[in-house]
Amino acid sequence: MAEFTGTGLSCYRGRRMVFHGLDFSIAESEMLHLVGPNGSGKSTLLRVMAGLLPVTEGELRWDGKLLAEDRDGHRGRLLYVGHAEAVKGALSVTENLEFWCKMAGGGDVATGLAHYNLDAFAQMPARFLSAGQRRRLNLARLAAIPVQLWLLDEPAASLDTVSKDILEHAIEAHMASGGSVVMASHARDLSQGRVLALDQFAGKGADLGEAVL
Repeated sequence: MAEFTGTGLSCYRGRRMVFHGLDFSIAESEMLHLVGPNGSGKSTLLRVMAGLLPVTEGELRWDGKLLAEDRDGHRGRLLYVGHAEAVKGALSVTENLEFWCKMAGGGDVATGLAHYNLDAFAQMPARFLSAGQRRRLNLARLAAIPVQLWLLDEPAASLDTVSKDILEHAIEAHMASGGSVVMASHARDLSQGRVLALDQFAGKGADLGEAVL
């Protein structure tokens, strides 16, 4: 069974230690909720997990193998949907999803559009979408591109009730098929998955110093 682990992780952004001594593990068919107030490091940890940010201390492993030894393989097994929108306004809804599928090496655009009720907007330039529609377009890659690991930063932001239900069912189906989900959230009253409270790993404002900036 595939397992993604982090051990003794410390990370700085600028000169501030965001978290220190952090451990996590997530296996197939599991969800890990990252919770904590703004600035506690939820988004930073997701970016570390995605290989977009380095850690100052600690190590990340997939099935016991250091991620540093297989960065391309790790990128190919995950989808990272950040809090900031990745939608290109000049491209149509379909063209945005086609671009993401091409970057991932393939995918089913039609399935992605249909799953998040975007068929009616398929040829519309993305700059005309509402905030909720843009979020659905960001999430559509989850349905279009099959991968093992989903890294989701506040994925329900701007979604209406129907779209939140679609996302919840998509997460359940992904885990039922053996997928893993790490999701950042402000809420602690979560109904499924294990909770990792990042405020317990706070760096207490420690200063990194000039030598390793």
